[in-house]
Amino acid sequence: MRRDASEPFVRPYRPSDRARLAEICVRTAHEGGDSSAIHPDPELMPTIFAYPYVQLEPELAFVLDDGAGTAVGYVLGTVDTAAFARRFRSEWIPSVAGRYPSPDGPASTPSEEMIGLLHTPERMVHAELAGYPAHLHIDLLPPWQGRGHGRALMRTLLDALHRRGTPAVHLCMVQANTAARAFYDRLGFSPLPVPDPGPVWYLGRTTTPLP
Repeated sequence: MRRDASEPFVRPYRPSDRARLAEICVRTAHEGGDSSAIHPDPELMPTIFAYPYVQLEPELAFVLDDGAGTAVGYVLGTVDTAAFARRFRSEWIPSVAGRYPSPDGPASTPSEEMIGLLHTPERMVHAELAGYPAHLHIDLLPPWQGRGHGRALMRTLLDALHRRGTPAVHLCMVQANTAARAFYDRLGFSPLPVPDPGPVWYLGRTTTPLP
């Protein structure tokens, strides 16, 4: 069936999507909502949660195109979290440490807390998640939520992981984002037992394709 030229669709990420990737990340990074008032630097959250994925594993980066070439959502992933964390330290941090140097003391602002996360990629690795080696991030701008596009993005990434022989995937989400939790539950994600997770949940599922 031929796709209508104005119909939204999922496609691979392109370098020209980078600015939109950042905007989507910022507008969804605080419990699913806009983080710009909390983190005034618009590059901070993408530097931690978006750019590393398209730099290190671009083959697992997909966007929702609004049908006119503009990205309005994305899903990003890695097949091997432990390997990704190592590359994050050896390849990604050196490329951004000039703008975001490693903290030399306790964080005093939310942004300083985030910079601390940037410099501790080992936080992504938990022995309890070894059976779910892949992980992902998915974000959609609010007007595009609740319309089946999130499922389409997730289906695309799960298919890509499945083709690579990755058995299962996990994600980390803030507990306050109850709408996101309901979305993941509908897609078959289940809670995973990570000790002392703080204000987040770890959820996982096999990479068995979605219907």
